Amino acid sequence: MIYLDAGTTYSKIITTGNDTFPAEYYAGEQANKKYYIIPSSIIKTQNIKPDRSCGHMSNSSENEIIALAKGCKGKVSEDATVLDLGSRDAKWIRFKDGKFHDMDWNTSCASSTGATVEMLLKFYNLKREDLEFNPEKFAVTCGIFGLEKIMDDISNGGEAKTSIAKFIHGIAYNAWVFAKKPEKIYLSGGFCDNKCFINSMEQYCTVIPLGRFVLCEGLIDG
Repeated sequence: MIYLDAGTTYSKIITTGNDTFPAEYYAGEQANKKYYIIPSSIIKTQNIKPDRSCGHMSNSSENEIIALAKGCKGKVSEDATVLDLGSRDAKWIRFKDGKFHDMDWNTSCASSTGATVEMLLKFYNLKREDLEFNPEKFAVTCGIFGLEKIMDDISNGGEAKTSIAKFIHGIAYNAWVFAKKPEKIYLSGGFCDNKCFINSMEQYCTVIPLGRFVLCEGLIDG
């Protein structure tokens, strides 16, 4: 079986059989399931035919909110807010007494946040590890407007990595506000691997990263 969460920038794949993908994309193995993170630009060239899938780059009709809710089952407390923040959207769900209680899905104000960070890092030849938390933040709501703030900051003598860190702090703050300012957030998605983002959000709430495969795991036995 092949399960695919087809994101805009990266796609996550879980296989339960003998299906294999290039070793460079291998992300580990759990309970006889192999995990892969593959650039989405490569997905279509691989002729992958998933049994279940979700995401922007997928033709599947599987609902991402449902996949998120199923994927985090057993990983969060009975009263929990789970935020999934990716390349082009943000979505959160809230559990109360162990049952689904509330949700929201933003495909505009959170648009291109993750993708913008990826592009900025490539443009300035930086890695995620080069970024450190900055107490300042840009008051922006999406990646497009953030570019203007970053360019202005750099033109005024700021370092690229410092300006990007301010932008990431702004994303973290906006994501926390979007999720209705909970005291604790269980985080899903690519920003789980971004220490600067985690440290920025920790200024406002407790953050528990769940990793990048929550939606993909939610497709299994669905």
